[in-house]
Amino acid sequence: MEHIPYRDASQTDLQDYYDTIPPAHQLSDSQSPFASTHDIPLTASYPAAASYMSGPRNYSTLDTTPNNRWLEKEQSSGRKSKWIVIGSLLAIAGLIIVGAVVAVIVSKNHKKSSSLSSTNSPSSVVNQTNPNDPSTFVKNPAYKQSFYGLAYTPYGSQLPECGSNLTDVITDMQIMSQLTTRIRLYGADCNQTQLVLDAIQQTKVNITVYIANYPISTDNNAAYDRQRGELENAIQTFGATHIAGMAVGNEFMLNYLDLNGATDPNGAVGNQGAALLIDDINDSRSMLSNLSLTGTIPVGTADAGAYFNNKVLEAVDFGMANVHPWFANVSISNAAAWTWSFFETNDVALAQATTNKPVMSIAETGWPTASDNAGNESNGPSLATEANLQTFLDTFICQANANGTEYFFFEFFDEPWKAAQFGGVEGHWGLFYSNRTLKNINIPSC
Repeated sequence: MEHIPYRDASQTDLQDYYDTIPPAHQLSDSQSPFASTHDIPLTASYPAAASYMSGPRNYSTLDTTPNNRWLEKEQSSGRKSKWIVIGSLLAIAGLIIVGAVVAVIVSKNHKKSSSLSSTNSPSSVVNQTNPNDPSTFVKNPAYKQSFYGLAYTPYGSQLPECGSNLTDVITDMQIMSQLTTRIRLYGADCNQTQLVLDAIQQTKVNITVYIANYPISTDNNAAYDRQRGELENAIQTFGATHIAGMAVGNEFMLNYLDLNGATDPNGAVGNQGAALLIDDINDSRSMLSNLSLTGTIPVGTADAGAYFNNKVLEAVDFGMANVHPWFANVSISNAAAWTWSFFETNDVALAQATTNKPVMSIAETGWPTASDNAGNESNGPSLATEANLQTFLDTFICQANANGTEYFFFEFFDEPWKAAQFGGVEGHWGLFYSNRTLKNINIPSC
């Protein structure tokens, strides 16, 4: 499919990024439509959003000198007036304290209620004409099957809790099937692969899934081996009909370089990490081959958009690149165009330069809608809001579909565990809240 490049992101009409006459797909840096008009970061590091914040207020600069007029008035007043003033101030202070306590209690109760509703009753957001048949779910007219793919992590699929359950995942498939025909997972712990494949079969929806193994470089391959067994069991139980591919590694190269104080994915340290990852990729191929499937499941990897190793790309059938305008400190007005340009320049071009030319897609892109603290509510030029998520949806989704860009929108719903563990915007990237209700957005119609 021919790709239609976005226009210059400085234009005010953000609804029309592509030209009316599509040129051939451009691959080289020099042929990029943004080569001379955009300062596209080519380094592997994204500046932290916090660098744009001015830091805490300096209260020592405030003028604390008493106002002499009020002092003179107070001194001329009698003892009775003084006590009246003091009593009034104490009363006001008491009201403020009571109000604050009530506000905190209400807030905590609200959060507790929201948390309970998000984890205990997701099925209430989907109706079925037959309560015993998940395939009879009623479609929601607000949902549109406009996304190429969605990034998805089942609720409770983190060790050691492993709280995932089939009822929740069935609800997720009922909703996501109205938005896309593809999803990607990140790992295989907590039986999530079997749950997803089982839910797809029970709901009878048209969804294919990129299953995944999330290896860790510092555990002597314990995580990889554990998930390898989970994946093998899932495929043996449910078959490969709904499996589009298997990703081995999620930001493995980025994490390996960070742990070893390096930045070049193709330097000496990067090649060491690549060797570890390639061993897992080859072993995954062997495992799949030994299952004697009727077809071949493609094997790939997912990593940060600027951290692909050339040898790894030579060893895979596909690559998935995380490309986040938020973390690159790009304004919301330029976010869609920057995402496409960065992906084409740094990932598609790199893959096309290899002998095997793996298929490239955007593994993650999106926009956060909130922050758990004020210091991270902005990436510099733009805020984490639902209005800005709507802007990104309106300026990226249909345009990417039209020019053939493969992407997995990040993400299906908010993940409270990320908010608790990391804070900031980490838990607020979903199209839906954690209770599976749609945020204050409109899904584009493409």
